[in-house]
Amino acid sequence: MSDIAAILLAAGKSRRMGAFKPLLPFGKTTVIRSCIQNLYQAGVEDIVVVLGHRAEELQEDLGDLKLRFALNPNATSEMGASIACGVREIPSDARAVLVTLTDQPAVPPDVIRAIVVEWKSGQRLVIPEFQGRGGHPVLVDLRFREELLSLDSTGGLRSFLKGHREQVLRLPVNSPFIARDMDTWDDYGALHQEVFGVPPANQESKAPVNPYIPK
Repeated sequence: MSDIAAILLAAGKSRRMGAFKPLLPFGKTTVIRSCIQNLYQAGVEDIVVVLGHRAEELQEDLGDLKLRFALNPNATSEMGASIACGVREIPSDARAVLVTLTDQPAVPPDVIRAIVVEWKSGQRLVIPEFQGRGGHPVLVDLRFREELLSLDSTGGLRSFLKGHREQVLRLPVNSPFIARDMDTWDDYGALHQEVFGVPPANQESKAPVNPYIPK
């Protein structure tokens, strides 16, 4: 799908987790590699990873994969700023973009493909939903490219979608993982247990000390 690109947001500091989310183990791989594999398996080959916190470490870790990288110099900024950074690196011939989150490593490839099918049938903005709850990835037709580039100053993706609500398709899907963020250590452990039937391979149930919270 050369006309579809994806932005994978990985710039944050994982403050609530207390550990660096992208490189946590997830099955036989890591959280971020699972996100990338899901996109690849869905047929999305052009992926921009937006880096910020520990950017050099992540870029080195992913050096064996065919990816584009964008840098958000402010890792504490709102998500819209990272999206805008990613859009700047999308090829000019891409016609739609999937906005994906690093803390959702269990989104099935068939859900991603279903979202793309709706775009190919004429939909311009597609949000997957499970039991009425919206999630990611969100697909945006790139005729909205200029608006995406200004998200950091206009209220973010939520505000953008609200402003175009009449063009938004909420697509029911059969996976709860489109709306399962991995914000805390308990979230991570529960998601890993649900997906794989076991706790994370090299982690104890005890959460790490969060360096961002004073003792």
